[in-house]
Amino acid sequence: MPRMTPSEAFVETMVAHGVTDIFGIMGSAFMDAMDIFEPAGIRFIPVVHEQGAAHMADGYARVSGRHGVCTGQNGPGISNCVTAIAAAYWAHSPVVIVTPEAGSLGIGLGGFQEANQLPMFQEFTKYQGHVNNPARMAEYTGRCFDRARSEMGPTQLNIPRDFFYGDIEVDIPQPGPLDRGPGGSRSLAEAADLLANAKFPVIISGGGVVMGDATEECRLLAERLGAPVVNSYLHNDSFPASHPLWCGPLGYQGSKAAMKLIEQADTVVALGTRLGPFGTLPQYGMEYWPTNAKIIQIDADNKMLGLVKKISVGICGDAKSSAIALIDLLRDRTLNCDSSRDERAAKIRAEKETWERELDTWIHEQDEWSLSMIEQAGEGDLHPRQVLRELEKAMPADAMVSTDIGNINSVANSYLRFEKPRSFFAPMSFGNCGYAFPTIIGAKVAAPDRPAISYAGDGAWTMSMVEMMTCARHKIPVTAVVFHNRQWGAEKKNQVDFYGRRFVADELEGQDFVAIAQAMGAEGIKVSKLEDVGSALTKAVDAQMNAGVTTVVEIMCTRELGDPFRRDALSTPVRHLEKYRDYV
Repeated sequence: MPRMTPSEAFVETMVAHGVTDIFGIMGSAFMDAMDIFEPAGIRFIPVVHEQGAAHMADGYARVSGRHGVCTGQNGPGISNCVTAIAAAYWAHSPVVIVTPEAGSLGIGLGGFQEANQLPMFQEFTKYQGHVNNPARMAEYTGRCFDRARSEMGPTQLNIPRDFFYGDIEVDIPQPGPLDRGPGGSRSLAEAADLLANAKFPVIISGGGVVMGDATEECRLLAERLGAPVVNSYLHNDSFPASHPLWCGPLGYQGSKAAMKLIEQADTVVALGTRLGPFGTLPQYGMEYWPTNAKIIQIDADNKMLGLVKKISVGICGDAKSSAIALIDLLRDRTLNCDSSRDERAAKIRAEKETWERELDTWIHEQDEWSLSMIEQAGEGDLHPRQVLRELEKAMPADAMVSTDIGNINSVANSYLRFEKPRSFFAPMSFGNCGYAFPTIIGAKVAAPDRPAISYAGDGAWTMSMVEMMTCARHKIPVTAVVFHNRQWGAEKKNQVDFYGRRFVADELEGQDFVAIAQAMGAEGIKVSKLEDVGSALTKAVDAQMNAGVTTVVEIMCTRELGDPFRRDALSTPVRHLEKYRDYV
């Protein structure tokens, strides 16, 4: 075995696993390894804040299908990454966070920047590797990269800072083989029988379809069945929107067409989705989940099968392989649903046309609060729904889009459509602010030839806008759309609906985001006319793709608000003390 330093073993193992980019902030704790990144062919991309580094690694992984890697200084640098690693966990992203820690001889003494770094990531990682001896550096590094891929989620590589130094004999581990199968023959046969007898099958295409590169197989299965295909929540890129069987996303602010069609299903194929609870909640006053339908759930993680919804058949398998197996099993069979194929196709067309007409005429929100805000709106304040429709029309065909959490961003779920996978990124069930912009930066690093666009409200934007300096310093051009409505809209909606319009801590005033962008080395376009929305996006994307310029498109919006996130989790407040009762 060759002799090398632990730093060399660490770097060479990353190279063996295909690492070419790492996001982070430099620190003395891993400087010996960082010193040899460049000759190893690894680009270290310094960020402004470590949370941004982990989001960038997430975006990089979700676009490339390869590992995203981030790191920082032990203690405060590493702890800054927790939120973003949690978001990557719920997105099933193969992110490896390298966490150098205090020196092994000082641990437990309360030294400078000392922290117990394993517990803080325990809930949000699939595997935690702690290097307990320098001689095991390559072993643990390789295992973290293998586990991130096989377990479909973040892993943590924890390294005492003095373990980068020394002289060891090491055999660099190569990536372990990973060949996922279609699932058990019995469960596949049971699923095929259910589908053969189905009268109105519907397919839910989930994140596993994207991660498993299975959109083509999903299409073939849908065409064999003549089944409408709905996207699982926040996976709008899991089926091509131009296909006649595509019906749009389920979940919060999703497609009414998708909901009305799945409501009629007698058999549902949940392909590559855990059927998360937030993504199947009632919406638009519709209890659309088909409670009497047979549910076939296909997921690569057996722990997800039947966890949220009662299922008839659970298949622990890869979405791509399972879809191929089902197609083969159904190839020569007579299907009950064949006789109603034309009728079903007509229903799909009708529901989609109805929904598109509704979106075209849904100019603004109709609740009492929103109407009052529209009356008070200043000249140049635009209706968010009209803005989102114009952005949809101007969106480049190959665009990658990330959305932050928030009221207008959530309404965007109705308008974002994609033709190819690995195009849409959202913070999923973790729902953290400050997600979209750094994530799209990481996506752009992974796919520099594709247009990269982020959506954020003014509240979430201010949490992450400092990374415009990362874009300017390291020539990573992206486009950021900022919906400027001067409020924390999602939470303000709860105060409107449940707290008598007593507004606490939800007003945001006084920012000029174009001026801030220019101060940070980017460009800015302020939009106050509806007819300028599409052209502003086109101009910004052109600057990104042809001039390498990052542009902020600041769109001035009214203070109207869409439906709340969590109507299910709030109720009219009860007060027992007299002074609070009088206040209410």
